This record gives sequence, structure tokens and C-alpha cells, in this order.
Amino acid sequence: MPRPVFYLDANATTPTDPRVWDAMRRVSETAYGNPGSSHQIGRKARQALEDSRESIARILDASSRELIFTSGATESTNLALLGMAAAVPPEKRTLAISAGEHPATAETAERLQKQGWRIETISLDSAGRMIPDAIEALPWSELGLLAVLYANNETGVIQDLTRIREQCSEHRIPWHVDVTQAVGRIPVSLRNIGATAASFGVHKCHGPRGIGGLMLTEGVPFVPEMVGGFQELSRRPGTEAVALAAGMATALEIWQAQQDEYTAHVRSLRDRFEQQLTELAAPLVINGLEAERLPNTSNITFPGVEGEALLIALDLEGVCCSLGSACASGSVEPSPVLLAMGLETETAKSSMRFSLHRELTLDEIVEASKRIAAAVNRLRGGK
Repeated sequence: MPRPVFYLDANATTPTDPRVWDAMRRVSETAYGNPGSSHQIGRKARQALEDSRESIARILDASSRELIFTSGATESTNLALLGMAAAVPPEKRTLAISAGEHPATAETAERLQKQGWRIETISLDSAGRMIPDAIEALPWSELGLLAVLYANNETGVIQDLTRIREQCSEHRIPWHVDVTQAVGRIPVSLRNIGATAASFGVHKCHGPRGIGGLMLTEGVPFVPEMVGGFQELSRRPGTEAVALAAGMATALEIWQAQQDEYTAHVRSLRDRFEQQLTELAAPLVINGLEAERLPNTSNITFPGVEGEALLIALDLEGVCCSLGSACASGSVEPSPVLLAMGLETETAKSSMRFSLHRELTLDEIVEASKRIAAAVNRLRGGK
């Protein structure tokens, strides 16, 4: 009988909830028309799409009029940053981002830099939090755009965005926040965050892949990157994916109905996981431990162990995890966020990301931690 495989890579994606599949199947069968068609089948599809839009916006505490459906959070981030940047006058072409951003933001910033934009970076402290003095030191009067990550995809560290919001409001700077890792894990109020634009997806919280959302404030100067249709307020043309929108709404509805239970369960698993590894695989360092973190994420440095070797060993042991962002897979470079937190290159290369999901059990976490500890100790030259 094969050994069970433990999936600890939820920050890359999660198994889709069967109830989400059921919702998508129902909509695919009953509302299969094009939402842009004026006949009754098209109107039925339009109603299903708008019902999903209303539900998603309500759960995220936002206006449904401002929700644009996309193919995923990466597209949403590109669409937001490039669309808002195109409307910024030449004398204000300075973009501020936080260190250790997700590639969707970091690589978009690189593209803008090649187009003549200046990039300012907000430094992080050793726990992965934006340094308050670094926020204050930004050339606020010169900024034309700002982009930050709410919850880091590698460390799970959650940022306090209060001062960002205040400064952007005072200086009338449009800003974007990526809330992808937070949605479906902790309560997210886009109204309270107050960003001009917010990107998210739901496949990290048992929703479908292939759909994302972009909340874009009404009236914000914006130049669409894509053309060819009137859909999504002409800001993201193309026939809408009605069934995927229903899946997104269902995933968020499931989470909202039991959010306290789900959060407590995953946090208890994460805490037990870290406790077990501390006992069985010392020495180790839990990166971001001093900061507020997502309840499911552990980024752990195992001194003396090469990360890629450990990743392979764990895969052979039936433990699925990662070295960092799945959107940067294939890269042998150390994690930018860990380097931004002050880790040395070799130390960063000895770090692994473990991210849990609500379908895991305590017994599975205990067994997984034992396998991880055994692999770590073996690679260190132990038994």
C-alpha cells in the first residue's frame, strides 16, 4: 500500500472544494449562454454572473460596481498597475513598492522602469514588516503610483497598511494592494483597506483556478491594456467565465459561513507543526515569527541544509512543499523577501515554505513533521 502524500503547498494552490465543483457544474448546465446576448439564455447567464459578483463584493466589503473579473490575480495585478500607470502624467512617473513583492508586482515594476519610471522600494525589517521610517521617507510629493502586498505569499506576514492609506489619501496617489493570500484565510474588508485597486483570486482557498478579481475604484484614471469588447466596463474585454465566477462566489461563501472554525483549525495545525519541527529538527528559524502572520503559513530556515536538496528529499518522502513563490518556480535564486528581511544568501537558500489548508488533519500534520525532521537530520549527516 503506497504511503500517503501530504500536501503542504496551499499558498501555491489548494484542492477545489467539491461544493465549488457542484456550483460550477450547475451553472454550466443551466446558464450556459453568453452574458452579452440579449435573448433569454443570455439573460440567464448575465443574472448568474451578476449574482456571483454581488456575493463576492459583499463578502469582501466592496462595491459590486467596482468588481472586474479576470483570469487570475496575476492578470488583475498587471491590469491594475499598467492601466493606472498609463494615466499618470510624465512628471509623476515614480512607483513605490515594498521589498520582496510577488513577481506579478515586481516584474510589472521592472517593465515600467524600462519605460522610464523610477522605482522606490520600501524596506522590510527582520520580521518582514514594512519599516515605518521607510514609508515616511518615500518622496510622497513625487509619487504617481504605489503597490504593496497585504499578506506575503512566502512568509505569511501581514502588513499594517494604515500609514500607506493615510499618505496616499493625503497626496492623492492611486495605490494597489494584492490581497490574494489573505482572501479566504482571514477577514478582508477592502473598504477598510481603502486602496484604489485590489487584486485577488480564490484558488488558494479551495476555489477554482482560471479566475481572478480586480476591485477598481469608480472614476480612477485608467487606460485599459486590452481591447476588443465591452465586457467588464470595457476594462477587461472578453466573454465572461460565468461558471468560474460562480465557483469563486461559492468558495468565498463556504469560507465565510465557517471562517472562525476554519481559521482556528488551520492555526492550531500550523502551531503544532512548528512545535513538532522545533523539537525534532533543531536548529531552525521560523521566519516572520515576530510579526502577525497568516494562520496557515510557516517559512522555516534549516541551517546546514541546502533547500533544493531538501525539497527533493521531501518529495520522495511524500511531503509536497516549496522553496518560495510558485510563480517563480524554476528559479535557483534565493527568495527576494528573505533577502529583504536581512538573511544571508546561503541562509535564505536553506529555507522552505510550508503552507497548510483546512482539509488537513492533526494526525497528518504530525506524520508530515516527522518525515520532514527525518529528511532534515539525514541531510545534516545524522541518521
